[in-house]
Amino acid sequence: MPRGKGYRRSQAAKRREAERRTVDVEPQQGTGYRHAVRKWPISSLTGRSHKLVVPVESPDKKFVLVVGDSHLRAIADGFVKMPEGGLSFGVMSTPGAAAADLRTEVLNAAVPRTPDAVCLLAPSNNLTASRTVGEAGADFARLLASVCSRWQTVFVLDFPPRLNIEVGQQELLRQEFHRVAARMGVKYCYVAEHFPLNRLELWSRDGVHLSDSEGMEVLVQLLWIFAYQQLETPAPTPVVPPRASPPRFSPKVVVKGEVSVPRPPPNPFEWTVVGGSRKKPKVEQQKKASASKRRLAEKQAQKEFENMKSDRAAEIMTVIKTRRFQTRTVATIV
Repeated sequence: MPRGKGYRRSQAAKRREAERRTVDVEPQQGTGYRHAVRKWPISSLTGRSHKLVVPVESPDKKFVLVVGDSHLRAIADGFVKMPEGGLSFGVMSTPGAAAADLRTEVLNAAVPRTPDAVCLLAPSNNLTASRTVGEAGADFARLLASVCSRWQTVFVLDFPPRLNIEVGQQELLRQEFHRVAARMGVKYCYVAEHFPLNRLELWSRDGVHLSDSEGMEVLVQLLWIFAYQQLETPAPTPVVPPRASPPRFSPKVVVKGEVSVPRPPPNPFEWTVVGGSRKKPKVEQQKKASASKRRLAEKQAQKEFENMKSDRAAEIMTVIKTRRFQTRTVATIV
């Protein structure tokens, strides 16, 4: 069975995406410094290094929990400090984890305090862990749904760009994550524009992770700003639907009297006028005109007959009077 035009277009799009993935990208190295990696405990759930850091509770500060991959290592180990202010930050970091691994850790994490807000760092490891952008988007949707099921206030922080992967491929994944978050009603905060690719000091030598002194300083500033905006922005006022007015009951009018007899069905052999015109049928008008003429003729004939009767009576009276006169004359002569 021949395929349609839509199928051919989708196949062409898949080929272009595959070609985009196989394009040789000249790897670049950052010039910034990153601390030596410390050994962390291995998670029994994912087999990856995992660390959860929760700050001491402060009554005058709101608690924000940040969930992500190895970009949070410097914060968890204390090499990079979060800005001071009315917020305190906890970190749940799983280096090398894609969306599926992060979801497993989130569902089984024992967080001792309920955070006022949760920041999910978009998983950039899906650039290499997922076969397609659609597959990465589906894994991210499940991860975000799990985070939202555990905590109420959630927002997503965009992943920092990489120097060793094509920019177009990163942008496709970024847009897919944004679509997923928007569909679920979660705010997605972009950060890529704050990391110009020509500023190599923002990255470490591997071209993947940000440098402690330059790149991470930008990231924690953005993280603090977006968290503050998320917590300080008042919740939208719920729209209350208007109250429905009580139903009105109209009095029922009962007419007592003779039941009207329905009209007989119209004669199919007579002409009828169709529409809203009030003119009577032409045949009926002709009948009435003929009847009126007939009545007029009958009245005229009756009047003439009465006149004739008067004339005839006068003639008879004349004849009778004449005969009486003749009789009297004859009697006189005799």
